[in-house]
Amino acid sequence: MTGDEPDDPREPPDDGESLRLGVPEMDCPSCAGKVESSVRELDAVEDVDPQITTGTVTVDYDPEGTSPADVAERIEQAGYAVEADVGEATETFTAPEMDCASCAGKVENVVDAVDGVTAYQAQPTTGKVTVTFDQSRLSAEEISRAIENAGYEVTESTADGDDGTVAETETVWRSRRAIKTWISGVFTALGLLLEFVLQGANAELLAAGGVTLAIADVLFLAAVVVGGQEIVRGGYYSLRNRNLDIDLLMSLAIGGAVAVSLGFGEALYMEAATLAFLFSVAELLERYSMDKARNSLQELMDLSPDEATVRRDGETVTVPVGEVDVGDVVVVKPGEKIPLDGEVIDGESAVNQAPITGESVPVDKTPGDEVYAGTVNEQGYLEVQVTSAAGDNTLSRIIEMVEDAQSNKTEREQFVERFAGYYTPVVVAFAVLVTLASPSLLGVSTTQAIVYGLTLLVLACPCAFVISTPVSVVSGITSGAKNGVLIKGGNHLEAMGAVDAVALDKTGTLTVGELRVTDVVPLGEHTEADVLRCAKGLESRSEHPIGEAIVERAERRDVEDRRVEEFESITGKGVRAELDGRTHYAGKPGLFEELGFDLNHVHAATDGGVVTKKSQQLCERNDCVDLLETIVPDLQSEGKTVVLVGTDEEIEGVIAVADDVRPEAKRAVARLHELGVEHVVMLTGDNERTARAIAEKVGVDEYRAELLPEDKVDAVQELDEAYGGVAMVGDGINDAPALATATVGVAMGAAGTDTAIETADIALMGDDLSRLPYLYELSHDANGVIRQNIWTSLAVKAGLALAVPFGVVPIWAAVLIGDAGMTLGVTGNAMRLSRIQPESGE
Repeated sequence: MTGDEPDDPREPPDDGESLRLGVPEMDCPSCAGKVESSVRELDAVEDVDPQITTGTVTVDYDPEGTSPADVAERIEQAGYAVEADVGEATETFTAPEMDCASCAGKVENVVDAVDGVTAYQAQPTTGKVTVTFDQSRLSAEEISRAIENAGYEVTESTADGDDGTVAETETVWRSRRAIKTWISGVFTALGLLLEFVLQGANAELLAAGGVTLAIADVLFLAAVVVGGQEIVRGGYYSLRNRNLDIDLLMSLAIGGAVAVSLGFGEALYMEAATLAFLFSVAELLERYSMDKARNSLQELMDLSPDEATVRRDGETVTVPVGEVDVGDVVVVKPGEKIPLDGEVIDGESAVNQAPITGESVPVDKTPGDEVYAGTVNEQGYLEVQVTSAAGDNTLSRIIEMVEDAQSNKTEREQFVERFAGYYTPVVVAFAVLVTLASPSLLGVSTTQAIVYGLTLLVLACPCAFVISTPVSVVSGITSGAKNGVLIKGGNHLEAMGAVDAVALDKTGTLTVGELRVTDVVPLGEHTEADVLRCAKGLESRSEHPIGEAIVERAERRDVEDRRVEEFESITGKGVRAELDGRTHYAGKPGLFEELGFDLNHVHAATDGGVVTKKSQQLCERNDCVDLLETIVPDLQSEGKTVVLVGTDEEIEGVIAVADDVRPEAKRAVARLHELGVEHVVMLTGDNERTARAIAEKVGVDEYRAELLPEDKVDAVQELDEAYGGVAMVGDGINDAPALATATVGVAMGAAGTDTAIETADIALMGDDLSRLPYLYELSHDANGVIRQNIWTSLAVKAGLALAVPFGVVPIWAAVLIGDAGMTLGVTGNAMRLSRIQPESGE
């Protein structure tokens, strides 16, 4: 483009914005003209592009002069309805202080009340709120203000160019709230010292209207003022948004204790101070616990470097990865991380792919090989041509799916959320009942009854109970991602741990997925080199995988080429060609029987006049071989495909080709059995003999052969009915119907394969079957941890609540055990999942 040419009119102005709206009724040029004319009535509109083929209108405009709502109104005035969801946007807002289930509930209540919001998801484990809204009625700034009205500062949003990192907070123990908490603790400790140890120094400062204030009481009030600020602030926002959560309950408890003390002379200053200080400590512990969960996500994000060294105009320059374009060449020196997905175009090196695939041994990379962002160049110099932009590479997709996985809630998580909706009101009602009834029923004082009520208010929040499942899911999913297993939702994590049957595809799952020549048996006076030279000539023009394997073997042996003419493929049987002027054949035994050969009597090859060991084993005499009774069936019984090579007068040799069983397959199947999987079955479209041979080698309980894709679906359905759940493991592409039918679909070797990552519920990023038993163990243990967390937190809360009226639960125990202790306990228990590792040596 020359300097005199105008800019592309479809490009939005530098300081403007672009809006795309759906107008399904705009289906003719006349309609488009009408819409365009109406929208151009707005002075701030720079360009209008109506597309009748898609029923959409793209408008470039100056946001200072108009809005999406104005554009939509002009379209409607032209007589066409605007389809709301095409004009929808999804933005993510980062609120670091939203670090508990109660906080998330408060934010969701506020966002839900905003007109124009169609979907939302608050995730305390990442400190993020994802909101989908109608751009024609609402802006990202309005949503941000709504979140801040709930009491949580929004530090970043994708609308402002957020890079997608996990919310970062200042160090918990040195934060402003922590400082206030420690000051409150000092005041509380001094008050307790005067109240119980130095009683003689606890002088009375004020006595009026039945209310007395000693030095200790003033210290307790100071502790409340300093330590209770953040609590009352949170309670105010909860009340404002009509959210009965822990902040509001604690505010009521502290405020109630102070009010009763000052208004009725019932001296509950110590209880109020204890609540303010201990609950602040509990909140710090909860934030610390949540930071640990967030850090597990951040570790994934930190794998990718922020900058890349790019070769441009003959020079190397260092730029942010976001400025690297597809097609650019990046330079990666030894010890550096590869910044983006790409293809090696120069250099050789070993690359540590463990961050993506979980492979413990570095993989050799040469020109033409694919490399992934976040992997480490171990030793050599590499030049890599970028194939995926930042944000669209394999690592970015993994991170995005790990974050999105939290929105796929497990059945237990859904149960917990429903239960929590009843738990808090019931306990609050119980607190009121205990406060009013215990003086008459239990004979305690009014002051003690009030303390009982305040203690129950502390126990009324189900925070530890609610968070018990999400932190376990986050821990399990991030642990899996670090070991090359991408789990796309808590529901899939839960389901995988509960299946009793596993179905395995054969090709590419139990086997390597690549054919290889395993045996070459020369016949007559021919040598192995003679057979390979003949076979190479015949198969060099074939596109069949068997032919490719034979040619690859011949090239590795450096056999000479032969002149090939008049090549012909004999469908379903083999190939024919003229080699150096003589007709040769390669194909199934049946092809040679049609040529008139007696396969029961073929001369064996000799080595210097002596029958070779291989032929000796397969022949009762020393000079002939019965192919149909010995060589062919024996090779086929090992799961190999047999190809005969020869002329119309002589069979020159036998070549066996097989897809090798993965070295880790047998141990993987055995390990699944050890972990409790009841039934492991192999599904394949291969023939019965090959299927039986592979099944015997790997040790599966059952195999089903000669299956079409629809037959595999039927088999999965049968297993599901028989065992109440089945996991199907395949390549994610050819097995897509069976993967979709199974309780859990697991794709093998998914790194760099968009289809496999998108279609499967779980993806094993590396081409390593040993990750399958690791996945089952992780999922099974995660289910156990979730059950432990739920029932332990519920039992502790319920036990403390029932014991309160009997005077055995002091208010400090309710805070430290029922709230902080359980929150810390369930988080620590969940973090244990990160200790599970794949078996070494698998």
